[in-house]
Amino acid sequence: MFVLVAACASVASAETQFQLQLSAPDPALAKTLEQASLSRSTASNKESDAQGLFGAARADYARLVSALYDEGRYGGSVSILIDGREAAGIAPMDAPERIDRIEITVDPGPVFRFSQAAIGPLDPATKLPATFRLSEVARSSVIIEAAGNGVSAWRDAGHAKASVARQSISADHRKQELAADIALDPGPLTWFGTLHMTGNERLRNARLAKIAGYPTGEVFSPAALEEVRNRLRRTGIFSAVTLTEAETLRDGKLLDGELTVVEAKLRRLGFGAEVSTSDGATISGYWLHRNLMGGGEKLRLDAEVSGIGMNSGGTDYSFGARLDRPATFSPDTAAYLKTEIARAHEDDYTLSGYGLSFGLSHIFNAKLSAEAGIGYEWAKIEDDAGELIYRQMTFPMSATWENRNVPTDPTRGTYAKIDLMPFYGLGTTGSGARLQGDLRAYRGFGANDRFVLAGRAQIGGVFGSDLAETPRDYLFYSGGGGTVRGQPYQALGVTELEGGTLHTGGTRFVGLSAELRAGVTEKIGVVAFYDAGYISASDFFGRGGDWHSGAGLGVRYKTPIGPIRLDIAAPVDGDTGDGPQLYLGIGQAF
Repeated sequence: MFVLVAACASVASAETQFQLQLSAPDPALAKTLEQASLSRSTASNKESDAQGLFGAARADYARLVSALYDEGRYGGSVSILIDGREAAGIAPMDAPERIDRIEITVDPGPVFRFSQAAIGPLDPATKLPATFRLSEVARSSVIIEAAGNGVSAWRDAGHAKASVARQSISADHRKQELAADIALDPGPLTWFGTLHMTGNERLRNARLAKIAGYPTGEVFSPAALEEVRNRLRRTGIFSAVTLTEAETLRDGKLLDGELTVVEAKLRRLGFGAEVSTSDGATISGYWLHRNLMGGGEKLRLDAEVSGIGMNSGGTDYSFGARLDRPATFSPDTAAYLKTEIARAHEDDYTLSGYGLSFGLSHIFNAKLSAEAGIGYEWAKIEDDAGELIYRQMTFPMSATWENRNVPTDPTRGTYAKIDLMPFYGLGTTGSGARLQGDLRAYRGFGANDRFVLAGRAQIGGVFGSDLAETPRDYLFYSGGGGTVRGQPYQALGVTELEGGTLHTGGTRFVGLSAELRAGVTEKIGVVAFYDAGYISASDFFGRGGDWHSGAGLGVRYKTPIGPIRLDIAAPVDGDTGDGPQLYLGIGQAF
């Protein structure tokens, strides 16, 4: 007799003993049954009382038999004793006020194998479980999976009301065999019908229908139905979205949709903060209106003050506004209008400028999105050489690939963003294009991804425009929390120019970062990192460029809004080091 015994203290004011017995030693099966037992988990809960334990014990008959079926054992038996009395024989009204001992005895019986594994008719694309065949262990989960896959394949082929028409499952206890015969009913080929909408109060019906993009007239597809749900959720307009299929087909072939939404609060406020000894403090905030004019328009106002308390340069200010209108031209295409006003005090120049742009954004799928637009920018630069005015028409384009499991604290996946902005200079401003890329990858390993390797590569370049004719905020610097920790903010640039030694940004940039993150407890983690940056005014990795690097250690504390980050870094290579630097913020460094 194989026996598993557990003592669970402080249950219903006393210690409750839990015991699971098998008629023959089988540690793997014993573990499976233990995990299936509701009595076991309930007894382990310190807040459980006798009534809860009694209900759990009565529920365990079905749960344990089901677990045996999933192991291909159809001739087993289960006995559950509560202080020596069979739980099934105790009337609910006579439930005990105190439970000291729960004893479960299981005779699992023999393992059954398939003598028949038939299912049909099947769509040609159906993928059945590999073990749904003769002589394999007749697990109940395999039968369920086979039936589910058969129905799903028909639905993927456009048969919305495909179902299991009949199933015959019989066990031969003498031969220890199970015969499974499943008949499917594909139902008719189906087209999407009409979307019926309820719950929207401020959002107009016409706009809700446009945003949802219910594919009326197209052949039914579960993926298309899920895409409708995704479109509605990602707008941020709704706190809840429920989209169900009509129970019956209209006219024998049309599937109507039943959509119910709950609109979220119209307005939202947010803020962020970050501090480092090299970059100074940054405080940012935003105000968001989710449905400005009743058509799903989203207005967001952003303000940021950065460089607070820096030893050099000065405090920077920026204010931006962006208006997005979803479902413009197509359900997955939005139009945007944005503007920004900024005042920046850098080490080698002061910038005052503004910009205005209009464009379209498109979501190709759950991972890939892109934007394209046209804009105008004006900037006044004041530096040691005097005052310069830059004016240019811009044609910003970007593509984003998001495939991280948790964007705020990823342990697996990849992220990539590519920005390309051709610009046409007006007056003395040059013309060319600015390219910038940000690539990130994450790999977790160990139990629950306790350890994470994270890597980041940044690349940037300005092409077609001379350095002196390029807007200064288009040039690249390295150093600080966003590039190379341990090096002063924007410490690495270009210092050799024709006719002098004015410090400015470069036209080529490469940034490399690597982190090893390790969880110490459920909330606390530690990080070791190394960053390197390259700046040049001519080409990538040429003789005219310079490298610098930094490394350090950090601590992370997980919160509902993301990990709180504390990093200490020091310069490793390069002549711009000022000693250790401290960085404090919310969210991972990348």
